[in-house]
Amino acid sequence: MAATLLHIDVKGIKIPVVFERDSRLPLASLELVFQNSGSLADTVPGIASLGAKLLEEGTRKEGAIRFAEALENRAIHFSAAAGRETLVLSVESLADQFPFALEKLHALLRDPNFTPDAFAKVQTQRLGELERKKSDLDYVAAMQLRSVLFEGTPLEHPDLGTEESVRSMTLQQVQDYLLAHMKLGNLIVVAGGDLTPETIETALRKLLDPLEPGTVDPIRPFEASDKGRSKTRYEETDQAYIYFGSPYHMDLNDTRRVLGKVAAYILGSGGFGSRLMEEVRVKRGLAYSAYGRFMLGRSYHYFSGYLQTKIASADEAIGVVRSVIDDFLAHGATEEELEAAKKFFLGSEPLRTETLSQRMNRAFREYYDGLGLGWSQKELEMIRTMKLNDLNAFIQAHPEIGRLSWSIVTKKGKR
Repeated sequence: MAATLLHIDVKGIKIPVVFERDSRLPLASLELVFQNSGSLADTVPGIASLGAKLLEEGTRKEGAIRFAEALENRAIHFSAAAGRETLVLSVESLADQFPFALEKLHALLRDPNFTPDAFAKVQTQRLGELERKKSDLDYVAAMQLRSVLFEGTPLEHPDLGTEESVRSMTLQQVQDYLLAHMKLGNLIVVAGGDLTPETIETALRKLLDPLEPGTVDPIRPFEASDKGRSKTRYEETDQAYIYFGSPYHMDLNDTRRVLGKVAAYILGSGGFGSRLMEEVRVKRGLAYSAYGRFMLGRSYHYFSGYLQTKIASADEAIGVVRSVIDDFLAHGATEEELEAAKKFFLGSEPLRTETLSQRMNRAFREYYDGLGLGWSQKELEMIRTMKLNDLNAFIQAHPEIGRLSWSIVTKKGKR
């Protein structure tokens, strides 16, 4: 049950297929991953995300209800989603229903429901979602941090867009965006389950016929701000929502990222026992949770964290976070912390590969990140043999993490 990389020629384009075979259960799964087609490539803020919702409206011939019922009657799950860098269409089913699932996906690619009624529906739904987000102060604080860290870049815009941008969209704009980005040239296929490579190859040649060759546009990387700015928004709230972030100089395909993974676990992503949780919650009771981790993609690499505290405690909590991170950068981790991190990563490995979807996602990330299939096992061995001196040298080589920017949502006059 090891992932393999195949290549299938469709219309002169060699399409990579990350294949995870598993015949223990009669399941099958397929994902079409279109690169540089997520919110990063938005021509209007939120257009990729709205386009994904429109694709979930089925085909023009059947409409949303009949299309969904045909899948539901055979226990087939279909979804479309746009992230920051990719647009993904996926189907999951029992193996004996997989040909029908691909038939419906082929019909969708050939004749999506690009109609005024379908567009009006998803546009109205998105506007309602954005209205609800106004009262989600965690979301508000998170989006505000992105605007601070990535001001002047496509990453500063919310993936869902804004009320103004969504209202301004037209069906033609969304249709043009999807047709321009759903090309063979920027496609990665991820397949898995009780299938054979021959089955996948035969199926893909028919499935992908509606797509045009197109070209692959490279994804531009954007640096997070190191200016240490702070932005505060005032709302009627009894809690202060505090998000923070800073640059992190690490390429996606750099194998030294494993040192960053362990460092982040010790500093803030390890829950109880991590520095931030211990100092902010356990010792001082300033927050229910305090978290920090490294974010890595082709277009971004930065450190990000958050906490929620009483309004009166906001300044103290911010001071503690600064102090913890400064101390971590100056003195590094301890032998006990490294050993605890090793036990976690090595001991919890089986839980990260329990399901087919987990293994497929892991194999895709290994390929997409440029580290090669099988990287996860190499990473575990690097963690097992990691030395404290190497970890601390890595931590001290990244002082940029300490140049924190802040996003704060609190009550006016209380801070």
